Amino acid sequence: MPDSEYPATPVTFPPAFLWGAATSAYQIEGAVREDGRTPSIWDTFSHTPGKTAGGETGDIAVDHYHRYRDDVALMAELGLGAYRFSISWSRVQPTGRGPAVQKGLDFYRRLVDELLAKNIKPAVTLYHWDLPQELEDAGGWPERDTAYRFAEYAQIVGEALGDRVEQWITLNEPWCSAFLGYASGVHAPGRTDPAASLRAAHHLNLAHGLGASALRSVMPARNTVAVSLNSSVVRPLSQDTADLDAARRIDDLANGVFHGPMLHGAYPESLYAATASLTDWDFVHDGDLELINQPLDALGLNYYTPSLVSAADASAKAPRADGHGASDHSPWPAADDVAFHQTPGERTEMGWTIDPTGLHELIMRYTREAPGLPLYITENGAAYDDKIDSDGRVHDPERVAYLHGHLSAVRRAIADGADVRGYYLWSLMDNFEWSYGYGKRFGAVYVDYATLERTPKTSARWYGRAARTGALPEVEAV
Repeated sequence: MPDSEYPATPVTFPPAFLWGAATSAYQIEGAVREDGRTPSIWDTFSHTPGKTAGGETGDIAVDHYHRYRDDVALMAELGLGAYRFSISWSRVQPTGRGPAVQKGLDFYRRLVDELLAKNIKPAVTLYHWDLPQELEDAGGWPERDTAYRFAEYAQIVGEALGDRVEQWITLNEPWCSAFLGYASGVHAPGRTDPAASLRAAHHLNLAHGLGASALRSVMPARNTVAVSLNSSVVRPLSQDTADLDAARRIDDLANGVFHGPMLHGAYPESLYAATASLTDWDFVHDGDLELINQPLDALGLNYYTPSLVSAADASAKAPRADGHGASDHSPWPAADDVAFHQTPGERTEMGWTIDPTGLHELIMRYTREAPGLPLYITENGAAYDDKIDSDGRVHDPERVAYLHGHLSAVRRAIADGADVRGYYLWSLMDNFEWSYGYGKRFGAVYVDYATLERTPKTSARWYGRAARTGALPEVEAV
């Protein structure tokens, strides 16, 4: 939907609305061998030839580990009210077991103190895809024990930071961890076993439930516990019965596999039926669903683009336009007879169609799915081919228009009755974009990867003005 179809600006948000930005540990920290940190699955994956663009790694990333004070000062300058970051599990608990490394925890203590000193609310994500390699060597997420190791890790971090951090997120996008990591293999650890990916999904769900309980056992009651899901907006190509069935099956694999047990204490029966050729789901033990179905204080939604699907011939080998990287192996178990189509419209550098209506649709779905549960947009943003101009500035009007459209969709959802309490721009700054290396720039702050100098883009200034005023500036006001 064109931005002009949303209410005219200025669009005012509720006074308590939280304006933030987000990052993740492996994408920005660097310092991968310092202060006791050991390899995660992303260290191993990125150092495996052919797995990332140009063989690029997060060894240095943008050196946030050493530059965090300057980065927090930049957040304050931009007017951000919140910062969502993730903890490197292997920096805190190098083997995924046993006592913490205090030097690792001390980094996050210093970061939190710096944020609080600048009146920026910290939001901690415990897991953003960087499983300690030793746990992967023991079987990784397809093994049940990994969920219990996560609960121990959650308790360690909750005890260390729970007195100062009020907003907690257990997992970020468990769909990517399970299905890109263990089915299509385009993410770490790079395995291609669809049955294992379904086991991984369940154990990630279990980790969420156990981790939420562990956090609550050691933190003040005022703290909130959430999870961030990259729930898909799945649309059928037509209203034909076969296409509607294809959309339901993908919705089960994208959404129901996580929000079913987390929000409702049950997997969709249709998911069991559709994947019966791969597994009998015997890894779901008695009591698991009750453990997973912990009460949430909020739900994080990550949104970038909708999906468009139809029924197809399972033997057809057409390219899979699902936006999740190139692989001969599908991230959609038992769904080889579903075709993905490129949705029409303008696209970002990732090839993802720009469609703010999908964000509004997603918010309203979860407003109905979980009435009374506060929502946060924990990721939303766009990659563009940003360059420093001759004037030393980085002009990115496309990103400004993208943010205006999607924030307008958020405001429209609030007007329609949704309880959306905050928005975290992805990402604070350019960084290591997983298997794409450093070629895709999502940041509001430009990073010169040769010098690591930070330069706020036009979009950073625009977003900062929105954060300070609670209203969206005109797109041209940059």
